[in-house]
Amino acid sequence: MQDKYSKSGIACFLKDDDSSWDASDDESMINPCWHLKWQLRQFVRKIILRTYEETIPSIPEKQQNIPHLEREKGPQRVAAHITGTNRKSTFSVLSSKNQKALGQKINSWESSRKGHSFLNNLHLRNGELVIHQTGFYYIYSQTYFRFQETEEVLGTVSTEENRKKNKQMVQYIYKCTSYPDPILLMKSARNSCWSKDSEYGLYSIYQGGIFELKENDRIFVSVTNEQLIDMDQEASFFGAFLIG
Repeated sequence: MQDKYSKSGIACFLKDDDSSWDASDDESMINPCWHLKWQLRQFVRKIILRTYEETIPSIPEKQQNIPHLEREKGPQRVAAHITGTNRKSTFSVLSSKNQKALGQKINSWESSRKGHSFLNNLHLRNGELVIHQTGFYYIYSQTYFRFQETEEVLGTVSTEENRKKNKQMVQYIYKCTSYPDPILLMKSARNSCWSKDSEYGLYSIYQGGIFELKENDRIFVSVTNEQLIDMDQEASFFGAFLIG
């Protein structure tokens, strides 16, 4: 009986003439072959629908994937924040190439990821941040001046005379380009008179601004009265980041 039913089912699909199969015709609907073909048609539709849903993502999924792809293709972060360090030879006399720059350059900064410092797509060389990508950068720096009274007499210079000599504090930020001389970008100054009775004085100078920098440009910080600088990482720092 099963063999007979299987043969009759196959016979339904081997018929060449389908003109007699009308879905609106009651007689066609009663015919066993019509039911068999209808069931097969429904099964095929389900398979196609399931395959489509598994292989084609829905519209919300596509919208969620777009920002992810854009983030991967977006520009990399260009930023640096380097902090003070207590290593020896923190300051250096400016070389003959930079002899027109004022003050003494800070040539030792902490650039590793110790504490707050980091470098992303910039690098540090001899106290100078080297630019890899042309654009507009926000450049900033803070230097912390700490004056401590002393009873020592240096040569013939008394403490009072030394106090008057060291009261001016200036911070400079320079840019080095292919031009022979460094270019002054910013400077800020404090001119403080300490009280005769004070044992110490604390002052900080902060400045920042937006400048266009080109590939291979270098920027650095120099100061006057470097012996007053406190190179604590939270107090003295230097950095830049690309804004456009």
